[in-house]
Amino acid sequence: IGIGCIIGVGIFVLPGVEAATHAGPGIILSFAIAAAACACAALCYAELAAMIPVSGSAYTYGYATLGELPAWIIGWDLILEYMVGASLVAIGWSAYLVNLLNNLLAPWNITLPQTWTAAPWGPNPGVFNLPAAAIVLLLTWLLIRGIKESAQVNLTIVIVKLAVILVFIALAAGHVDPKNWKPFAPFGFSGIVTAAAIVFLAYVGFDAVSTTAEEAKNPQRDMPIGILGSLGVSTLLYMAVAAIMTGVVPYHQLNVADPVALVLNHLGMPWASALVSVGALAGITSVLLVLLLGQPRILFAMSRDGLLPEAFSRVHPRFQTPHITTLTTGLIVATASALTPIGVVA
Repeated sequence: IGIGCIIGVGIFVLPGVEAATHAGPGIILSFAIAAAACACAALCYAELAAMIPVSGSAYTYGYATLGELPAWIIGWDLILEYMVGASLVAIGWSAYLVNLLNNLLAPWNITLPQTWTAAPWGPNPGVFNLPAAAIVLLLTWLLIRGIKESAQVNLTIVIVKLAVILVFIALAAGHVDPKNWKPFAPFGFSGIVTAAAIVFLAYVGFDAVSTTAEEAKNPQRDMPIGILGSLGVSTLLYMAVAAIMTGVVPYHQLNVADPVALVLNHLGMPWASALVSVGALAGITSVLLVLLLGQPRILFAMSRDGLLPEAFSRVHPRFQTPHITTLTTGLIVATASALTPIGVVA
């Protein structure tokens, strides 16, 4: 679940843009610095998750250590973070899917209608973003069905996503030219730190592990391993991909939205774009799944503490999931992602 939420657009987009504009090949160090900052927070999460193994993440820890009012504020912060984040990710998922399908249908001169793939206001208005709403409702149904089923689907998606990243590393690693790493810090150390502050975004997600504490078999052991383990694996992958990217293509050419595809095209592998689209789609799907998994458990914890209506803390008699909060979250996020342009949500 941790890797599912951390590794998404961060690995497919951010390294190239930040290398070109702020850090140069020093982007490798930027990921390490951001990871060190995250590790401090992750150690706190790991310790608190082991001490207080219940749903609610930072809301629950805030309640236990600071009291009701700070917890109430933190709870609503998390609701805002997860719901707006899920809406943003759903709109991004829709854009990747539409792009992939339009490319596949291009030989027959078919494109998906703008009417049903864009919000009713914004730069290119449509009527309704159907793919964004559909993926949210599908994942909501899956999450109501049960945590085991959700975790199995997430595991499958994470394997696909990691396979695409490892294929990229295997294909491109042999083509690295160390000359491209000189100068290592063309924008100075301040550029590396600036990039670190931005790629920090790529690590947000390890906290989602802590929302599932009540469903862990042995939270005292499993929570710290899940939180710190997912952070460690993600850091190694981010640094490896950043090192290969800047080693194959000069850093100043990487300022594009799809630097992984750019590197593979540079190496004369035109089928790469479809592969990267599949990996990015898998990456975004698992991020969306975990955001929609975490949010209801925060509402559930707040309701159980008496801060929200009692109905929100009911558990489905058969599936043993917080079905009312999951459905509420799904409907709000589906509506927001269907009717709001990505610029506004971002």
